Amino acid sequence: MIHGSIVALVTPFKDGKLDEDALRRMVAWHVEQGTDGIVPVGTTGECPTLSHDEHFRVIEITSEVAKGKCAIIAGAGSNNPVEAIEYTRAAEKFGADATLHIAGYYNRPNQDGLYAHFKMVHDATNIPIILYNVPGRAVVNIQPDTVARLAELPRVIGIKDATGDLARPWIERLKVRKKDFIWLSGEDATAVSYDVAGGTGVISVTANVAPRLVHEVQELCLAERYAEARDKQDRLTRLHKLMFKEPSPAGAKYACSLLGLCTEECRLPITPLSQETKNEIKAEMEALSLI
Repeated sequence: MIHGSIVALVTPFKDGKLDEDALRRMVAWHVEQGTDGIVPVGTTGECPTLSHDEHFRVIEITSEVAKGKCAIIAGAGSNNPVEAIEYTRAAEKFGADATLHIAGYYNRPNQDGLYAHFKMVHDATNIPIILYNVPGRAVVNIQPDTVARLAELPRVIGIKDATGDLARPWIERLKVRKKDFIWLSGEDATAVSYDVAGGTGVISVTANVAPRLVHEVQELCLAERYAEARDKQDRLTRLHKLMFKEPSPAGAKYACSLLGLCTEECRLPITPLSQETKNEIKAEMEALSLI
């Protein structure tokens, strides 16, 4: 069930509070647009600045609207395994299909420490776990041998790779013995290349803005029609880059506001976009006939 275009969903705010009505509209829109999966309360969902109650509520609403219609992979990561267990149990309670787990930021554990962190969460919970390797944010890097070791745990079912190293899926696939392990790109700009190397999907920021186009690219990749996927990805490349011209998710939030989905409001320390970037995003969305 976990494959294709999986949106790293923004969390809508209004006047400083979680906008529950906007969240319901957004999730329903993604289902209608063909999004294959939703990641609520990930990095793009501003999880570091959500309260625990808000974190749980976002998962609950997402499940209420989308359960059984697309995969729900709840963000549950923390550098504190006790907190990660709490988030994971809440995700299971509210009906998520799997959880997404980062580890190591600030603590900076070695590979044995990373393994022990994930194993502690695994052994204390009952829901599938997808590893999230993003050294650009977490500083630490889950090395291929550690990925293979973790994949031996029954409910560690896949990885989201945001290393930007396109040799990684080739190396890791040779080491991981679990045949149904799930390989997901965590970077929009290199997602097609990652799929060529054995990936089966992307957890996408751009899918907040262009869900149908991102879904079409992934469908072509899953059908191994890579030349067509490349051509469609070419159309999206500038939008991919604009989503990160300034700190995310400000770009995605602004684009969603142009679509009438939510306000552009982010929580500090993410600040509003410059007018120059707003103009570029709007022009590119117009060029892609998104607005």
